[in-house]
Amino acid sequence: MVKLFVSGFPLNMDEIELAKIFCLHGDVKTIKLVRDKKTRVCKGYGFIEVGDQASADNMVTMLNGYPVGDRELTVNIRPDEPEAPAKPPVYRKLQKPGDPGFKKMRPRRPR
Repeated sequence: MVKLFVSGFPLNMDEIELAKIFCLHGDVKTIKLVRDKKTRVCKGYGFIEVGDQASADNMVTMLNGYPVGDRELTVNIRPDEPEAPAKPPVYRKLQKPGDPGFKKMRPRRPR
């Protein structure tokens, strides 16, 4: 799957209206509009996952600069992010009484 970055659409536009525009040019799998956490108002950009590279290329050429309302769409292919290497586990040295920084742990209270 190829992920597209889409911005420049009106803030009152929802996922269904955006899907109607993009479905004409290729196979749309998912649409995710970025919204404000508190107000749930759209921030004006989102991500669309497309089934294959040919559909993604077609959408970029046809819809980049496409007028929607009083604004223009910006459509770009989002580059794949390299996977972050797994962090090795952190091992701590067990401390003994008398070591600097040793803290004696109190036993837990039964509930």
